[in-house]
Amino acid sequence: MARGSKSFALASRLFDPKTRERAWLLYAWCRKCDDIADGQDHGGTLRGVADGQARLSIIRALTDAALQGEPTGDPAFDGFGLVMRECAIPERYAHDLIEGFALDAREWRPRSEADMLRYCYHVAGAVGCMMAVLMGVDPSDQATLDRACDLGLAFQLANIARDISEDEAADRCYLPEEWLVEMDIPPGEHMKPWVRPRLALLARRLADMAADYEQSARHGTGALPARAAWAVLAAAGIYGDIAREVARRGEHAWDHRVVTSKAGKLGWVLRAGLQVPGCARRWPAATPRPDHLWRRSA
Repeated sequence: MARGSKSFALASRLFDPKTRERAWLLYAWCRKCDDIADGQDHGGTLRGVADGQARLSIIRALTDAALQGEPTGDPAFDGFGLVMRECAIPERYAHDLIEGFALDAREWRPRSEADMLRYCYHVAGAVGCMMAVLMGVDPSDQATLDRACDLGLAFQLANIARDISEDEAADRCYLPEEWLVEMDIPPGEHMKPWVRPRLALLARRLADMAADYEQSARHGTGALPARAAWAVLAAAGIYGDIAREVARRGEHAWDHRVVTSKAGKLGWVLRAGLQVPGCARRWPAATPRPDHLWRRSA
């Protein structure tokens, strides 16, 4: 996690030891699947692959073996199988995540905002649901799982906004085609200098959406143990700052990769710690989830 996700590494240390180790095991599987799918090493620069379907078959086979308790020879998959059984995490979420890799393997592009959000669910919202169960949420508590999914969506929307240039270099684009048409941006031209002011407006739209999902997610923190709520609130702030910084930079957002500084991360750790005691009152679980937010299928 320290190599593959600097934004989450610090927040993960706020968990109690058992939850922390389980979170690391789940993360290791997510990271390994992502690396296999995209030909990466602990993340890093995205590069296109020519054998996406073959890589997807490897991910499916190893994941299925791990879920059945069969040794795979790969610690990331073996550890994943262990944590899935220990925490009784529904297998559907693992399969949902793999469907996100399947979309990339067939060079899928979102046409509508709903398409983009459905993709965000597959690659991040499903992980939010898995993490919630890992932290002790009952798998039947769909209301809390919806909030956990919302946090995953917020994280992925921030990723999309930040990584527009990197995705374009790998011949990918997760901006809805309808958004590009609305802004009169020709296909494949969204990173041209003359388009940057319009692209910045779309990035701000993504950041605003991320903020809405982040705020909704906070209403699920009251259902978590105190240290888990601390870690989640810290992660929400740390990753939320990525989307906020992309919006602040405007058309210069892709000149240099946006990251949250060490001081910023520590600031969120402290702020989140102060928020934990009153989080259930500040963000009541009974508050209706906004109707305009995309909802996963339960």
